Amino acid sequence: MRARMLLLLGCLIAVSAPLHADQVMLKNGDRVTGKIVGLGDGALVLKGDVVGQITIAMKDIATFTSDSPLEIHLKDGTVLHQPVVAADPNQFAIAQGPTLRPQTFSLGDVTSINPPAKPQPKWTGTISGAVSSTHGNTKAEAVSASVNVSRRSEKDRTTAAADYGTSEQRNRTTGQDDTTEDWWRARAQYDYFFTKKFFGFGNVRYERDAIADLDRRVVVGGGGGYQWIETDRTKFSTGLGLASLYEKFDNANDSNSEISLQAGYNFDHRIREGLLFVHDLTYFPSLEQFSDYYLTTTAELRASLTKAMFANFKVIFNYDESPAAGRGSTDVKYILGIGMNF
Repeated sequence: MRARMLLLLGCLIAVSAPLHADQVMLKNGDRVTGKIVGLGDGALVLKGDVVGQITIAMKDIATFTSDSPLEIHLKDGTVLHQPVVAADPNQFAIAQGPTLRPQTFSLGDVTSINPPAKPQPKWTGTISGAVSSTHGNTKAEAVSASVNVSRRSEKDRTTAAADYGTSEQRNRTTGQDDTTEDWWRARAQYDYFFTKKFFGFGNVRYERDAIADLDRRVVVGGGGGYQWIETDRTKFSTGLGLASLYEKFDNANDSNSEISLQAGYNFDHRIREGLLFVHDLTYFPSLEQFSDYYLTTTAELRASLTKAMFANFKVIFNYDESPAAGRGSTDVKYILGIGMNF
């Protein structure tokens, strides 16, 4: 009697086991039983006790069922999290309760099933610098440094950067070290994406240049932007808004404060593996007089040396239509250095 009971129990387990598993019905009439792992790139992944893990193209699937809830994403943004019940070919269904008919959906509307968790956004950036020292008939020292950081999530983006440069050269007549370069700048921007392309932004800039007699330039503004391209290879966005621009020069008693437009773009492009071009430009014309404007642009070429290290050549161009008295409107800085990614 005991042997018969054990045999009967074993048969029940053998019969009921397939009933507690996911099933994929193929268009050729075959059925595959196992556990649905997920779906991506047009193929469903199923893990079976006998066949192991297999991949089935969605075009070959008539329908499927599951005993446990599946996270199913549809093209219209709908996310389902329920078990799947039997349905007609090229469809799947979600049970709505014992008294309601199952709700059906087209297999063609499925974009993913059980997608992997999205990685948490993190800060990334670069830091670079250059040092030169000349001794002999000419004695000169120069140091420059730059840092860039950014953080991108699905809804927002934060970027910040700072640059610094200083240099001295020995005057052969006086024997004193004359400062030939002494400047720094910092800037930051926050973007909030209302859609995948359109975003609002707020930004701030601070600059100082002792040689140009610029005690400080402060720009605070905001507006709207559009992300035209955002891929691993190319990123391009434009922005338009208003800004409050404040300038104070060392050789002037009064300061300048005005409201201006701000228009600009950011462009990053990976020319080839290991070679990146980065470029940005912002234009600040005064609302009172458009011919009075401030423009700043940076272009940089980075060539990878190792996975973390790179060599870079950067050009910083600034144009101020109303500079300090006795100073030129144009400043161009060329920086050749080495840096690292983090």
